Amino acid sequence: MALSSALFSGISGLTTLGNAMQIIGDNIANVNTIGFKGSTFTFQDLLSQSISTQSGTAQVGRGTALGDIYATFEQGSFESTGNTTDLAIGGDGFFVLRESGSQNLFYSRAGNFRFDKDGYLTNPEGYVVQGWALDENGQDVGSITDIVLDSFTSPPQASTQITVITNLSSQASNNVNDLSNAWDGDNTSGNYISDGSYEYQSTVKVYDSLGSTHDITIYYDPDHTTANQWEFIITCNPSEDARTGATGNDLGLLARGTITFNSSSGTIQDLSMETNDGQGNWSNAPISSNGYYLFSPTFITGTPMSVEFNIGTRDANGGVGTPSWANDSLTTTQFATASTTTFQSADGYGAGDLQGVDVDVDGVITGVYSNGQLIPLYRVALAKFQNVQGLRKEGGNLYRETRESGDAITNRPGTNGLGSIAPNSLEQSNVDIANEFVKMITTQRGFQANSKIITVTDQMLAELINLKR
Repeated sequence: MALSSALFSGISGLTTLGNAMQIIGDNIANVNTIGFKGSTFTFQDLLSQSISTQSGTAQVGRGTALGDIYATFEQGSFESTGNTTDLAIGGDGFFVLRESGSQNLFYSRAGNFRFDKDGYLTNPEGYVVQGWALDENGQDVGSITDIVLDSFTSPPQASTQITVITNLSSQASNNVNDLSNAWDGDNTSGNYISDGSYEYQSTVKVYDSLGSTHDITIYYDPDHTTANQWEFIITCNPSEDARTGATGNDLGLLARGTITFNSSSGTIQDLSMETNDGQGNWSNAPISSNGYYLFSPTFITGTPMSVEFNIGTRDANGGVGTPSWANDSLTTTQFATASTTTFQSADGYGAGDLQGVDVDVDGVITGVYSNGQLIPLYRVALAKFQNVQGLRKEGGNLYRETRESGDAITNRPGTNGLGSIAPNSLEQSNVDIANEFVKMITTQRGFQANSKIITVTDQMLAELINLKR
């Protein structure tokens, strides 16, 4: 009977709108859930029933049902946080997570990650974030794996290059006839060169392969025979000089040379340098591919160091003499001001402890160490799917791939259509609370209308029953 069909049509409306209200309620409940993607729904009518009319056969609908429920993967807003391991994805893509104790992979937009007690980067449920290990040059190594901190120290690196840029006063006067002869490496009092034997000195700290520090001191004095020319010697502490056979005054005396300046410009015109074998034998210092002089002191640790010495900028040919000096802001000069060190540096560093990590937009996790080193450790992996609507929600802000979603396509952030990483940020829920309230109102009114269908149909059935009294 038509009245019975009307009754069941009303019931289908109540059922469908009740489910719709459940979807709305889930969206509103997760309005503050990190990385949550709201769901929306569509309705469809049910198979119609054919009935006879005066004009022939016609169709009457039998109610409604949910046509589809699908997630809206629109970008959520970002919230800035103070945690470097809070990550958000700007654009498409999902973080890749491995379930602890298994090889099952899950996917998430929620990037509230922390390092656990074992050094693994995990989400609050303990799923391990996946990425690529990086070599010292920041290049990916192998396939994706767990992101875990398994090294909390940075090994030392021996110094290989010293740069000392000075201005040597053009008004300075000569102190000794031969600066290298003024060095007394065998002096038991520790006064290896007297203050009156040189015009200026500059000291730079270097590291050996064990991370121990050593001072390299350069002494300068105007040449007593040639105008606009300076002598210099390069020295270390004699007690740290372990060159084979080094004895007497030559202990700690590593190299000597002269710098010739242009009389009108005050810039370097020529440079010469000799190295000492520690036994009083001098030879021309070799020149590196960078155009810098080389000397190879061996310190008391027994660790050889081949060190480049730079006091100016050479041209690409690395030659000696005019015009092979390309003088710029970083070159030794002779101006009419006080002698001073304008720049000095030495590469190398001692051992360091991990103090923290930084993450950049490319997903590279960099270790920050107490020795000043920034070492690339891992790159966070992102994944995308051909059909994101085919993903299955697993709770805990996690998705699982299905046959409908297709296989995960994993790549670096910022490539292959994947979004970039926003460090120190979390993606908020994309639920629009105003839109959900409007849906709630229309759903509520639809539910009320369908309930009226059942009420009125019930009254009509009561009237039908009352036909027989």
